[in-house]
Amino acid sequence: MSTEAVEVITGNEAAAHAARLARVQVIAAYPITPQTSVAEQLSAWVESGELPAEFVTVESEHSALSVCIAASTVGARVFTATSANGLAYMNEQVWWAAGARLPIVMGLVNRAMAAPWNVLNDQQDSMSVRDAGWVQLYCRDNQEILDTFLQAFRVAERINVPVMVCYDGFLLSHTVMPVSVPSQESVDAFLPKRPEPLTVVDPSDPRNIGPVTLADPRADASGTLCHGYMEVRALHHEALLDALEVVPEVDAEFGEAFGRAWGGLTWDYLLDDAELVLVAAGSLGTQLTVAAESLRAQGVKAGVLGVRCYRPFPAAALRGKLSGRKGVLVFDKSLSYGYEGPICTDLRAAMAGVPGAPIVWGAVCGLGGRDVSPEDLADAARRALADGHAGVTDRPTDWINLRLEG
Repeated sequence: MSTEAVEVITGNEAAAHAARLARVQVIAAYPITPQTSVAEQLSAWVESGELPAEFVTVESEHSALSVCIAASTVGARVFTATSANGLAYMNEQVWWAAGARLPIVMGLVNRAMAAPWNVLNDQQDSMSVRDAGWVQLYCRDNQEILDTFLQAFRVAERINVPVMVCYDGFLLSHTVMPVSVPSQESVDAFLPKRPEPLTVVDPSDPRNIGPVTLADPRADASGTLCHGYMEVRALHHEALLDALEVVPEVDAEFGEAFGRAWGGLTWDYLLDDAELVLVAAGSLGTQLTVAAESLRAQGVKAGVLGVRCYRPFPAAALRGKLSGRKGVLVFDKSLSYGYEGPICTDLRAAMAGVPGAPIVWGAVCGLGGRDVSPEDLADAARRALADGHAGVTDRPTDWINLRLEG
């Protein structure tokens, strides 16, 4: 068990503490609300000498991730953070970092996408790149933010895939909570130096990095048969699937080292005898625990299943926890336009054809920072149950606190 100091800090400060404790060597960031104070804190530590790292001030988010790509390619442990349209601006390099199999860790402080401009929270930004090949981990409070970042470096460097640690803007990024900050010695024991990179960078053995790769395998200049584009993609996919085992392993190892763990792929509350399960990712899950308690006080056996790892999608873990339930209500803070909430879609697909699969309903809430209370969530659960009892089979997405009048 490590020695820890308890500090009352924001979620952004928790992220910065984790990057410092991970001994990152290169940081590149461009300011954007509500991420900015992560970079500000790290910059101050670099300036003071408390963090012996290179802080690269860049002109855009695209450049920030470009710097991280170059530094990670040659073997440095790197970190960056962004939000919303900043993530959109670096989109090309989001794909490049993943395809190049670089263990970059990025903090994504979830914020609504423009237009229209909105600096408040939802999860549309991270959902827009859910298929870009990164591991995506979601946090419910500030302690989990710090701990998940430390785990993220270990996960990324074990499978050579970048990891995006997502947490809700303002609701966590700017809210203070008591956080146990581990000692540098304990983190060093948990997170050793980064292994040698996959990419060979040797002046005496020059080679192209990220060359044009055609569809079919082809021999290189030495006659070695090299993978085609499809083989590269299949190997990347397999590495992401490996994360379904690595994420829980690292979480368990973290628990042994620090005395707390976060559930690995998922977490749950009051789930053992639950007939109605409420599902969400991020801080909304904490509100769902209050809603579940309220529903139980009224005789509804409700429980909560939080999605901590959204990519790769933990289909088997979710099936194991949801089979045999009567109903599942998924709360998305994002929208796949023209269809429904993305977590709801993935969960419905995962449960299709499973014996004893429950009805899966969907709800969208909190877009652009729209207030949503535990009682609002409980009301949505009651509406879903009423429709279920009435035999409604084609229930549309429930928009919570939507007001179209006027």
